[in-house]
Amino acid sequence: MSALNTIPIEKLVRLIGTANGPAILDVRTNEDFAADPRLIPGAVRKAVDHIADWAPSFARQNVIAVCRAGHSLSQGAASWLRQAGADADALDGGMAAWVKAGHPLVPESALPPRDARGRTVWVTRARPKVDRIACPWLIRRFVDPNAVFLFVAPNEVAGVAERFCATPFDVEGDGIVWSHDGERCTFDVMVEGFGLAGLPPLTHLALIVRGADTARPDIVPEAAGLVALSLGLSRMFADDLEQLDAGMLIYDALYRWCRDATGETHDWVSHQPKGSRAKAVTP
Repeated sequence: MSALNTIPIEKLVRLIGTANGPAILDVRTNEDFAADPRLIPGAVRKAVDHIADWAPSFARQNVIAVCRAGHSLSQGAASWLRQAGADADALDGGMAAWVKAGHPLVPESALPPRDARGRTVWVTRARPKVDRIACPWLIRRFVDPNAVFLFVAPNEVAGVAERFCATPFDVEGDGIVWSHDGERCTFDVMVEGFGLAGLPPLTHLALIVRGADTARPDIVPEAAGLVALSLGLSRMFADDLEQLDAGMLIYDALYRWCRDATGETHDWVSHQPKGSRAKAVTP
């Protein structure tokens, strides 16, 4: 049984990657983080030495504080956040319990440098279709919820990346880490590179994205539907950031289907006169 104002690990597992998931704050000491420089998916590092400065920014948000073992550091941080107006809990057992349970972790070494506000900054080609919406969704839901995305003309990606310290993705070029690899699309590469391959719903979603992005709808039936949705979405929005915001909902829905509903079917039930018994049509 979890202690007061703590959240069980398995409950947090269910919340990660969802649209309404909590903000996860890794408040481990620098020494503890250096001993294991990995993050729970979606977690952001925060120094408790400055909690009075940053706690108010989480007012009216659901927040989970994570320290090494779930004791005074995370529970104190959660208490401070609550007095600042957040709905905050500490992770029961902390990072040690998460690691022991075998849940995925994002290596800090896989993350790009952060800007002055602690955000990762990414750049790619304008007018996104599949990968360039799927990858930002993955990053914001599992890697950095505050990530910034720049969409620019294809021939300007390299220059923008250099001038604005942004990380290019889904583009060709020497030294590009986050791009296609053989038959794998960029989404595949990111799922593996960020240590998320241990999440079955994400590996299932990766098949759908790969099929849609590489013109191989035969991989899984849902790939053809994602192509249609992606092309339709690109016609609806002239602004790439507005398109990304709308596309987030599509990938939220696909992820939840991959996680919770792949075995569910929808049977049409004919409308019968009042008092009669409706029968489901057998597919």
